[in-house]
Amino acid sequence: MGEIALNIRAVNRPGVLRDITELTALCGINITYTHLFMEDKDHASIYMELEAVKNVEKFIENIRGFDSVLGVDECLSLHEIYGKRIIIIGGGAQVAMVAQGAIAEADRHNIRGEHISVDTIPLVGEEDLSEAVSAVGRLPRVGALVLAGSLMGGKITEAIEEIKKEHDVIVISLNMPGSVTEKADLVVTDPIQAGVMAVMAVADTAIFDIKKLGKKRF
Repeated sequence: MGEIALNIRAVNRPGVLRDITELTALCGINITYTHLFMEDKDHASIYMELEAVKNVEKFIENIRGFDSVLGVDECLSLHEIYGKRIIIIGGGAQVAMVAQGAIAEADRHNIRGEHISVDTIPLVGEEDLSEAVSAVGRLPRVGALVLAGSLMGGKITEAIEEIKKEHDVIVISLNMPGSVTEKADLVVTDPIQAGVMAVMAVADTAIFDIKKLGKKRF
């Protein structure tokens, strides 16, 4: 009911976000997602996804009434544009091969109306990898995480356990030494196939459910 997305351009000064969120609360509108960033030292952009907006035009008019607001545009939500996200983390060569499979498969579903995007970050080292895995829990719209490397365990495995406990994220791992394969929902030897299966696991246009597979290693 009344779900919209807004992009608000404003002057960079204290209290701008407070004024907008206070107005939102007074109107009985719920903020389902927001982020903001600095365009330059004087200007900022605030993106908001909102629900229970009864009068969109009046609400936008009220936001434009603030002195610090330079412009308000209604736009498609990030879910409508980018859809579900596949996150690929690990060594550069393996990440590239997994991404190849994921992008090719996502294209096949997206031309049929799906919206699936692929994010990658090549990393090495237990600390950096475990921090990246933990950060997946702070990202919106993540459908699947693919771990693409040649050896992963320790803190990375602990981070996976936390992600799986607190978030509804499918975890796929390449077949590699280390304890991450014990915690993954699926272990795949071929990196291209791992990318393909990650997309199939989250796509609404695919008839595929990893929970119904008789085994978890391929």
